[in-house]
Amino acid sequence: MAVKMIGAILPGNSTVELKEFEVPTPGFGQVVIKTKASTICGSDIRCIYREHLGKGPEGYIPGMVAGHEPCGQIVEEGPGLKRFKKGDRVIVYHISGCGVCYDCRKGNYISCKSPLRAAYGWQRNGGMAPYILCDEKDLIPLPDELSYKDGAQVACGFGTAYEALEKIGIGGDDAVLVVGLGPVGLATLMLAKAMGAEKLIGVEMNEYRIGLAKELGLVDYVFQPSDHVVEDILAVTGGHGCEKTIDCSAADAGRQTAVRAARDYGKIAFVGEGHSVTLNPSPDLMHPTKTIYGSWVTSLWRMEDLVEHLVRWGIHPDQLITDEFPVEKAAEAYALMASGNCGKVAIVYPD
Repeated sequence: MAVKMIGAILPGNSTVELKEFEVPTPGFGQVVIKTKASTICGSDIRCIYREHLGKGPEGYIPGMVAGHEPCGQIVEEGPGLKRFKKGDRVIVYHISGCGVCYDCRKGNYISCKSPLRAAYGWQRNGGMAPYILCDEKDLIPLPDELSYKDGAQVACGFGTAYEALEKIGIGGDDAVLVVGLGPVGLATLMLAKAMGAEKLIGVEMNEYRIGLAKELGLVDYVFQPSDHVVEDILAVTGGHGCEKTIDCSAADAGRQTAVRAARDYGKIAFVGEGHSVTLNPSPDLMHPTKTIYGSWVTSLWRMEDLVEHLVRWGIHPDQLITDEFPVEKAAEAYALMASGNCGKVAIVYPD
């Protein structure tokens, strides 16, 4: 194994820097993973790439290797491993919780409040380098039926989408609306379709992503945002609206659409991060008896459950990857992701 490696860091001024790092050595309960694929998340763009705006769990420590959606193969074992071994294909669950608090013991590392919590690509080195040091407790097995690029997608985006859909429940008699067809919105449509949704509707302004959703057969109808978009959605649902709606846009207008286009007694999930929302509680929520669920990433056990279901459903998250780059061209990869004229963007590594 090489002694040095090149990793990508995000200075916070819409650029990427490549730096030399030591190849890590595993300690007790740790492994070194050879990175095979690491995809770029919208939160990287929102909180780190353009400007270091993240606080707390989304606070980026300058100089850390970026990338919180890594997948790869274990190439070196530390002592004390209990489940995984050299040669195993694994997904990295990117929030490394303390492991002993109330939330961690429930599998909800995302909610860990301990000062020991450190997320890959945020407060500890992530996947934008050929090797990554991981705690065994943060790993999820990657079945042979799924590619490394599938696994990178699961590591954050698909896990986030699955958590929201499980919260609101998806059935064969549901019309499902997804507002915002970035990578998480597209993942939400793909999963809702696999879970049996009867009708799939999208709202998106970006022509490229509208075309991608249609090309992949993920929508029955797609509308661009407008003053009459709710009426458009009602028109294709018999005037009733959708039983289940998910906002992935984080825009005030998008969230309003998700709420107002939901059917009476419908369930709504807010997934898109940031910004605010303006609602009229009585007509928007109380009188039609709608319920809003907040949803953030997912738990360890739910992500492992998702992997099992992806194999059962025979679907591949890597279908949403439209562009691939080597780590040496990470600057191009992040710039493309920031433009929005793409699906998912991946950094991939040769075998």
